[in-house]
Amino acid sequence: MNEHPLKIIQDKDNDFFKIIEASGENALSEGSIPIKYKFLIALALDADHGAENGVKVLAMQAMEAGATKEEIMEAVRIANYIGGIGSVYTAANALREIL
Repeated sequence: MNEHPLKIIQDKDNDFFKIIEASGENALSEGSIPIKYKFLIALALDADHGAENGVKVLAMQAMEAGATKEEIMEAVRIANYIGGIGSVYTAANALREIL
């Protein structure tokens, strides 16, 4: 498995890293919104922010949680609507080997 993208933060400021991890666990835990939809929302946000690796990882997590390829593409449509074509290029690069 690849090294955690925030490993340097963990190594240099583990208390801060724990706060970040807890925030992620809070946001992406099962709740009123099913987890696959939370991953799809996060995927659209990462696409809008240009976070290619985030889109890739979140797409895989969404599929593991039961999302279809069609649902992933609909999340990309939402990213395009809100963030524009740049989000689609980010998603295309991230999803090339997944879909």
